[in-house]
Amino acid sequence: MSKTITPLSEVGLFGLIERIEKSFPNRRESTLCGIKNDAAIVATTGEELISSQNLMLEGIHFDLTYYPLRHLGYKAVVAGISDIIAAGARPSHLNLAMGLSGKMSLEAVELLLEGVAMACQKYDLDLTGFRPSSSLTGLSISTSAFGFAPKKKSVTRSGAKENDLICVTGDLGAAFMGLQLLEREKKVMKETGQNDPDFAGYDYLLERQLKPEARIELLTQLEEAKLAPTSMSLVREGLAAALLRLCKASGTGCNIYENKVPIDHSTTTLADEMEFNPLVAALNGGEDYEILFTIPLEDFQKIEKEGKGLQDVFVIGHITPESKGYTLETNAGEEIELKARGWGNEEDKN
Repeated sequence: MSKTITPLSEVGLFGLIERIEKSFPNRRESTLCGIKNDAAIVATTGEELISSQNLMLEGIHFDLTYYPLRHLGYKAVVAGISDIIAAGARPSHLNLAMGLSGKMSLEAVELLLEGVAMACQKYDLDLTGFRPSSSLTGLSISTSAFGFAPKKKSVTRSGAKENDLICVTGDLGAAFMGLQLLEREKKVMKETGQNDPDFAGYDYLLERQLKPEARIELLTQLEEAKLAPTSMSLVREGLAAALLRLCKASGTGCNIYENKVPIDHSTTTLADEMEFNPLVAALNGGEDYEILFTIPLEDFQKIEKEGKGLQDVFVIGHITPESKGYTLETNAGEEIELKARGWGNEEDKN
């Protein structure tokens, strides 16, 4: 029996909104008025409000040929709240706007929103705004995320100091290599007509691309270790872009080491198979959603303390005077200039 497909035109804009309202309960006492109002109303008590925006466009940021809609909804939330975490704050509220093309059915939208709901539940978020609109250019997903931090406890890119240690969570380049794998198999299927992609052994890379997680646990680890980062930034367009933005905001230089950049073995394996440099994937690949931060040199022991240090956090270099520039020391002992190669000259962005 074929599955029923309901055109969005059948339920209409307000019918869709009413259906979504029932799926997102308020979880926080601070949410005075949420998704059922024209504008959200959230109570604050002397805290700093942190906000960020994120936009994902079909054909630019995702390909519905191979992207599961539930995963896409989940990833949209992770992408939105990771900026909040990178400011040292816990995300609490999320607004969602969507551009929906005529090819999207009600069932497809509900699948996508199931992923949004899963992420909201995992990260304890209230969805306080939902605004769908028609689109002539494919699916678009825009999120506005919000969080709160105690007064003077939020962290910016601009606080790094000379001799601070440069730290990063997780591993880098895996999401980019996951994308290369998906694109490779899409091309093979198009050329052969076979619908049997070969992803054997690369589940981790696919997960990092299709369903990443936000590094919210870092905030708890920092609190427990009594560590106060001097600066923080999100690794969204690759390590190089994030590090250069942080250094330029802080008025410093940096030096990192090739053998300290964390790269998963599966990233290296696929990169070798595809004749691609895994370090380039880590520096310029993008969509890792890891957290880059700096700490004073004297706090090094708090990171390395056996059994009680920060988990899944790696020291990759140190902050230098601005006059020293931005450098990477290779395994061969050479110093090369760090450059960001994202779209639109990322190294020139602030």
